[in-house]
Amino acid sequence: MSQRLIYIMDPMCSWCWGFAPVIDALQAAHPQLPLHLVVGGLRPGVTDPLSEATRRTLGEHWQAVGRTSGQPLLTPDALPGGFIYNTEPACRALVVARELDPQCVWLLVRAIQAAFYTQARDVTQCQALIELAEQVGYNRQRFHRAFIAEQAVTATAADFNWVADLGISGFPTLLAQRNGMLALLANGYQPAERILPLLQRWVEAG
Repeated sequence: MSQRLIYIMDPMCSWCWGFAPVIDALQAAHPQLPLHLVVGGLRPGVTDPLSEATRRTLGEHWQAVGRTSGQPLLTPDALPGGFIYNTEPACRALVVARELDPQCVWLLVRAIQAAFYTQARDVTQCQALIELAEQVGYNRQRFHRAFIAEQAVTATAADFNWVADLGISGFPTLLAQRNGMLALLANGYQPAERILPLLQRWVEAG
């Protein structure tokens, strides 16, 4: 019997940052279930810098995430001037990490999220992503080569397409998969105490 959790997310999605402790709790409760990450693409290919109006809207959104989840967040005003909120590079970094060493992908997710939301680092930049990957255990040169390869761009787009084909447009989304069959555990942020009983029943049913 094959079973695992499939976590559909974007590392630059604020609600996914809020959901990170929930994933930690689920993994601690069910370490036998592999966690497979799929990137959904929150804002891929954006080319325009954040406007002041968008920063204000994001600020309200991030405050709600902090209040609900308890996760620390800076305000969007801390982001660099001219910041372009393109999430494709960070998503691509996770796809590359998944191919190179799936055991370390979640560590990279956490590193990217913390860098962006608590340090206001520009994690749309290749150099920042390579440094974070190296910090969690990836070989710097190997990661860099894989990140800039056309194959990584194609594989990231394939993730986006798979998610779109499922009709999923909101993140985080958490699925449980057993023998190819998918069960929805969460669509949007939910606290651990709400998801854990659902996951327990799913595990017992198997």
